[in-house]
Amino acid sequence: MTQPQGRLRLGVNIDHVATLRNARGGAVPDPMRAARLAEEAGADGITAHLREDRRHIRDEDIATLAAMLTVPLNFEMAATEEMQRIALKHRPHAVCLVPEKREERTTEGGLDVAGDADRLRDYIAPLRDAGARVSLFIAADPAQVAAAAEIGADVIELHTGAYCDYHAEGHIEARDAEWARLRDMAAVATEAGLEVHAGHGLSYDTVGPIAGLPQIVELNIGHFLIGEAVFVGLKPAIAEMRRLMDSARG
Repeated sequence: MTQPQGRLRLGVNIDHVATLRNARGGAVPDPMRAARLAEEAGADGITAHLREDRRHIRDEDIATLAAMLTVPLNFEMAATEEMQRIALKHRPHAVCLVPEKREERTTEGGLDVAGDADRLRDYIAPLRDAGARVSLFIAADPAQVAAAAEIGADVIELHTGAYCDYHAEGHIEARDAEWARLRDMAAVATEAGLEVHAGHGLSYDTVGPIAGLPQIVELNIGHFLIGEAVFVGLKPAIAEMRRLMDSARG
């Protein structure tokens, strides 16, 4: 069941550089500069989430990223008609569908693929036809993994938020149980022919056990890296995350 995947990829999410820019207006800090620095630091891809309310990344950011990047763009978005049109226009390397609520501060929980399978099957078909790799952001739940495979997704991204929250709160037994669910679902998804990514809330303290799961081929990390960059700079922050990921893979 375990399939070695080689070097673990790191996708750097630049959303919260845009959050800082938008807090005051104007053009700084520039998310495009962050994307270039991330590339230089060894990021394997750039992730950007265009929300319905445009609270951080904007339409022009996606257009510029699609034109300038030399690494793949992972376009996070809700499964709406508007976002589908934007994705089909810019044709990013990957599209990651995430649940979205206006009132949430960040993405909460995973998609209910099992409960929305018919709509999502139709929704992802034109994206795949356009050449985008379609990823579904889901909890470590067997029904969701099975549904993702059944509707034709290329990738799942396992939601690591609960694992990270339990760690931060000192709930060690709950953290370890959640890690075991992530481990098991990564193996199940690989058996089903899905590529497995993971992300949400990962930090230097929590990345090792997730990076060590051999079926996972990519981690997407943003908020922690942007926060750490305030103190040490973006390139050193990414370099340390890269070191910890490589160390966990041994």
